Amino acid sequence: MPSPRLVVESWDPSYGAPLAPDEALAPSEGQVDCDAEPGPWEPRPGEDDGVAQVCFVDGVRRIDARLAIPRADGMPIPGIAGSHAVGAVVWDRLGRRSEVDHIRTRRLAVFSSGAEAEVPGEPPVSFDVESEPSDDPDRLVARFHGSMRRAEAELIAELADHGTFVIGDGPVNDTRRREVVGYVKTHRVAYLPPERAGIVGQLAPGLRTPLFVLGAGGTFARWSWYQRLPLPEVRHAWSGVVRCEAPGSLPLVDAARLADRTAALLPLVAAPVHTDPRAPQNLVPIGALERRLRHALGDQRLVYRALLHAVEGAA
Repeated sequence: MPSPRLVVESWDPSYGAPLAPDEALAPSEGQVDCDAEPGPWEPRPGEDDGVAQVCFVDGVRRIDARLAIPRADGMPIPGIAGSHAVGAVVWDRLGRRSEVDHIRTRRLAVFSSGAEAEVPGEPPVSFDVESEPSDDPDRLVARFHGSMRRAEAELIAELADHGTFVIGDGPVNDTRRREVVGYVKTHRVAYLPPERAGIVGQLAPGLRTPLFVLGAGGTFARWSWYQRLPLPEVRHAWSGVVRCEAPGSLPLVDAARLADRTAALLPLVAAPVHTDPRAPQNLVPIGALERRLRHALGDQRLVYRALLHAVEGAA
């Protein structure tokens, strides 16, 4: 029996895996409606409707230091100090230019077990303080990550409220009728049932699946679709595939228009494999934005030293 064909992903392994399905997280029957968009279940071509401006929103985060509050029983209460930044790349298609804008940074210290402690420091190295009720150390990072995600959502809402078409990193988290698309680079859940999933292997750049509804019948339904980004070669059925979302409150005709638009536009800004460790899924505007945001956070070693000196000076 011949050995199966081996595939080497273009995705840098230090970023995890672009395809990491977890059957424990698979949606239960009835949560996904694959018949939401009329017509045959087959790939559909995208359509560039000439949208004049596109905003890509993303964020970066970094843990700057581990903290601890001493207790009388000798077991310290753990905490973390971290920095995050969010921003947007504004793509002016008529002017044929892009620029990074709307950069916002925050430094945040989070303590577990409901504890709080003053974290000394002076701008630009000063930290807000929050408390996490749980004593699970992983909840500290989750709380910190949630702060960044809220900052992203606030920026996405502001831009969309001004009539801008926004593509945000990660799933959609807003139910209002806005021209917003959530962009999901990695796959940990098998949303399509086996009899429908074969369509993914039929996708070429510029094509999308029909729309399907996630959370059908629930309070937070979202439109969703898959599409493929350009690669030198298709290594396997899911190579270069991304999933997009739009608010479920949008009428079908508007959701289909956004899906057609992204199917046509995203291949134009996909990262070549020699330029980005997460190519092609990490889009060129997003890669440029991430570099600017990391610069906005400042040097981690300098932040750590400033925090250490401030704490020692206040002791």
